Amino acid sequence: MNLHEYQGKALLSQFGVAIQQGIPVHSADEAVQAAQQLQASTGTSCWVLKAQIHAGGRGKGGGVKVAKSLEEVRVKAGQILGMQLVTPQTGPQGKKVHQILVAQDVYYEGASPVQEFYMSVLLDRSSGKNIIVYSTEGGMDIEQVAEEHPDKIHKEVIDPSVGIMPFQSRKIARNLGLSGQAFREMTRFVPALVKAYEQSDAALFEINPLFKTSDDRIIAVDAKVSIDDNALYRHPDLEAQRDIREEDPTEVEAGEHNLNYVKLDGNVGCMVNGAGLAMATMDIIQLSGGKPANFLDVGGTANAERVANAFRIIRKDPNVQAILVNIFGGIVRCDRVAQGIVDACKQLEDMDIPLIVRLQGTNASEARALLDASGLPIQAVTELHEAAERVRACVA
Repeated sequence: MNLHEYQGKALLSQFGVAIQQGIPVHSADEAVQAAQQLQASTGTSCWVLKAQIHAGGRGKGGGVKVAKSLEEVRVKAGQILGMQLVTPQTGPQGKKVHQILVAQDVYYEGASPVQEFYMSVLLDRSSGKNIIVYSTEGGMDIEQVAEEHPDKIHKEVIDPSVGIMPFQSRKIARNLGLSGQAFREMTRFVPALVKAYEQSDAALFEINPLFKTSDDRIIAVDAKVSIDDNALYRHPDLEAQRDIREEDPTEVEAGEHNLNYVKLDGNVGCMVNGAGLAMATMDIIQLSGGKPANFLDVGGTANAERVANAFRIIRKDPNVQAILVNIFGGIVRCDRVAQGIVDACKQLEDMDIPLIVRLQGTNASEARALLDASGLPIQAVTELHEAAERVRACVA
């Protein structure tokens, strides 16, 4: 589950991570009031207005603006709120901006030059350990930095048996070229960031830019935070911050029916039980000349209602030319799944695209007999290569 920037910063602040102060608002009038509050509390006379959407590259699409007066705050807030913001991460359809963050300006000049860094904490799957990725090239897409300047990407692996060690924080500060007060600030910032990541069960904490102010403070100017969905039961306070307006509506609907669904950009819908089988099914679709339109795992229960909901969700994608059902009957019996498919097809009057069904495992022969006797246009197959051939014929 992704958090908005203002939510991520609030979470960081709870763990002692220094952040850029800001107030989320939903209207131009609220933006002016927030700017006045920040002026009173921080002394700032310049504000940054940031669109709050779950996508990066907001500045490139006009979703980040600087205001140097309260009147500019009102005007620019009105320009951002309600806009359809298109960034490199939203796709051409963009995302509607429902709220903005009014933040203090931290780019003022002083005795020491300001600097922007990049820092993230995430799981390194190759080692099975958490890792800190950081760079002196803050404010840029990290993928671009990795491609053009790989020598400027640094990594620090966190040993789970001891956690982040003080020498590692000092090493990070040195590699970022810091000294004096800024060096000390960084050695406090790093362990606080790691603590926030670990104790919130996050999948990713990304700070870009991580900022050194002109008075040598280290603060998070941005925050991209993703929480592991499987751990949300431990964090009801974070789950309550979910913004479903930022999520694919079809995926939201699937979640309401306890279906594991991820929309893709292909032309063959698939319904399976089990993540591993889903991956194999998508491979079969790809090898057959089609492209998977979704990942959909119905789990161990495949009754008529569940199957019907799965079909409805798949059919919401206008690009789907065929549906491949691939179920292995282990705990769940194949004949029960087959009856669910038959009942679901009778419920859905608009099932006018090819439906290919492969059921293997417990009571597979009984399941095949049920499908054949149903009188419905269901293409029952036994082997994977048969399923691939049917898919190929449907998308050719």
